[in-house]
Amino acid sequence: MQFDLDLQSIQEMRHALQKAKEAQQKYLSYSQEQVDKIVKRVAEAAAAKSLELAQMAVEETRMGVVEHKKMKNDVGSLAVYESIKNEKTVGIINEDRTKKIVEVAYPFGVIAGIIPTTNPTSSAIFKALIALKTRNGIVFSPHPRAVKCSVAALKICLEAAVEAGAPDGIIGWISKPTMAATTELMHHRDIDLILATGGKDLVRAAYSSGKPAYGVGPGNVPVYIEKTANIQKSVKMIVESKTFDYGTICATEQAIVVDQNVKEMAVREFKKNGAYFLNEQEKVLLEKVISPFPGKLNPDIVGQSAIKIAELAGISVPVDTTILIAEETRIGKDVPFSIEKLSPIFPIYTAESYENAKELCVKILNLGGMGHSLSLHTNDDKVAREFALEMPVSRLMVNTLSSIGAVGATTELMPSLTLGCGSFGGNITSDNLTARHLINIKRMAYGTKEVNVPKPSYQNSGPQWGASNHVDEIVNQVLSNVNVSGSLDPKVISEMVNQVLKKYQMN
Repeated sequence: MQFDLDLQSIQEMRHALQKAKEAQQKYLSYSQEQVDKIVKRVAEAAAAKSLELAQMAVEETRMGVVEHKKMKNDVGSLAVYESIKNEKTVGIINEDRTKKIVEVAYPFGVIAGIIPTTNPTSSAIFKALIALKTRNGIVFSPHPRAVKCSVAALKICLEAAVEAGAPDGIIGWISKPTMAATTELMHHRDIDLILATGGKDLVRAAYSSGKPAYGVGPGNVPVYIEKTANIQKSVKMIVESKTFDYGTICATEQAIVVDQNVKEMAVREFKKNGAYFLNEQEKVLLEKVISPFPGKLNPDIVGQSAIKIAELAGISVPVDTTILIAEETRIGKDVPFSIEKLSPIFPIYTAESYENAKELCVKILNLGGMGHSLSLHTNDDKVAREFALEMPVSRLMVNTLSSIGAVGATTELMPSLTLGCGSFGGNITSDNLTARHLINIKRMAYGTKEVNVPKPSYQNSGPQWGASNHVDEIVNQVLSNVNVSGSLDPKVISEMVNQVLKKYQMN
């Protein structure tokens, strides 16, 4: 009997979520030492299978480069572990004895982890590690085109965690993911936080779920080659970065902006590094392949080599071609070369001046990379600092490979496979996400200051109980009417009470 795939997927999700919730309740009692032992074991186990997982990812998704995906797996496992291993995430994590404030960490609970097809194994490992480090449970929804390799990575992580003492079910997943199951996962009452990495529609769905969510926006990253740059070195890094995993990292350079004073030299260096410059006819052919519909990227070119993309467009290129470049002057959704391409394709813009370069970079970012990243090659520190102050991005990579520099491989940025875009990009954080983003902190504060609290003034605050001379007079009248036997005339009492009430009402 054939069952509905959505129903199967939803039922699997609910079962995984129930197990994760039960496991997380047990995990709450674990000490920092126990947690750190588990995290270390998982990182080592994932790193040991790094190459195997990379091969599985390329085979299943038909995207990227095995050697480069292995590097991403290493960043997501060992580099992430090294960056978080000494962080306190359990119990008292900080104490200021002078200010008498004690900070205590506590987890969100159970997290929904959304995995993209571009980084299916490295993202899975990374999110599992930071969830374990913070005593959260996590249930994953892999991309349907990368489910086998993602689940393989998660099984490695779960098995290593359980062997190290973690409760079974602390990591869960949907092995037959559907949009219906993913949507219900994000809205489920037992989900306390969402980690969403994927397309803009999925990220938007995460933010509209009513749950706390970390989502990341697109990265239409401009790279500016400023006139003082070391052109030979800069161009080599740009080509290496653009061809890294065939452009699948969201922080990869997407558009070249070059100062007119060094353009000729830069073009020469790009050609030395295997770049193929398209003529006008070839450019038109490739535009149709990049974006068959205005503003929509053709998924068939994502993570593909320059040679394969050229073949799709019917363009003959040398066998050693690394990237495809076309001259461009326009920027817009109807300009295929100007959108985020996630592949080794570049438009090249000529900046007539420094101010013009800044304008071009902002326009490119406005098209789809606002808040994400910008790459700059310069030997003028003043220029770098000015860009840092003025550009609407969350990270600025200077004289390095933007793709892997943004995730912490060639810089001292926090190693991460989820890069926030801040308020520029509609995200809650501009950080490289890591373990500290998955804990809450409660604070115990002792009194340290003596204050004199003034007594309230009754002059303008309604009925003035006990402060009215009229009330005192009425009470005295009542007492004066007490006869010798100590009894009171009921009529007198009634009249006195009425007078008192009238006085209160008047006040």
